[in-house]
Amino acid sequence: MARILVVDDEKVMVKGIRFNLENEGYTVDVGYNGRQAVEMARANDYDLIILDLMMPELDGLEACMEIRAFSNVPIIMLTARSEDTDKLLGFEYGADDYITKPFNILEVKARVKALLRRASAARRQEDDRQRLTLGGLTLDTAARTTWKDGRTVELTAREFDLLELLMKHPNRVYSREQLLNLVWGYEYTGEYRTVDVHIRRLREKVEQDPANPTLLCTKWGVGYYFHGN
Repeated sequence: MARILVVDDEKVMVKGIRFNLENEGYTVDVGYNGRQAVEMARANDYDLIILDLMMPELDGLEACMEIRAFSNVPIIMLTARSEDTDKLLGFEYGADDYITKPFNILEVKARVKALLRRASAARRQEDDRQRLTLGGLTLDTAARTTWKDGRTVELTAREFDLLELLMKHPNRVYSREQLLNLVWGYEYTGEYRTVDVHIRRLREKVEQDPANPTLLCTKWGVGYYFHGN
């Protein structure tokens, strides 16, 4: 389950929120001032943070702003004030949601669940954008790792860049000159044969039969392309 940080200088309130969230199955850490909130957020990987607006050392807005400098963790602000200007300021500083005191604990739990759901969906979408899957090959463009039918394939940095470009544009034929410019860079002064060598090495690593490639294909007299269904 998710790990949540609750920070408020009212210790009785913190105890109540912690008790109720732990009953929902969450792991809950607590703090009692804004500086503590920032330090704990920096030291730990939280799925959500609940911050009181009015706290010693750093108020909730300052703590939120500092946390936003290094983390996109969802943040719910608690405040005893209900003015719209306070809420707008909180959102401007990076808060994702606002709950006004006094509140019903059922509302807190509902807001926590909703925000965690949205954050989880956003992470899944980001993971999907960072992964390319074609022809039994999967590339994680963030981690720069490659799998073939579930098996890790070790690629050099240049091989990965070349494969990523071709997989992002399946069935598009690139000339050797285009590949040199896009993968090696316009300043590269090497021979076109460099592309052929890298394509051959890639085929040896990802093709079932490198002599008869079905993924990294050649358009004779033109260039290379990744065969996508």
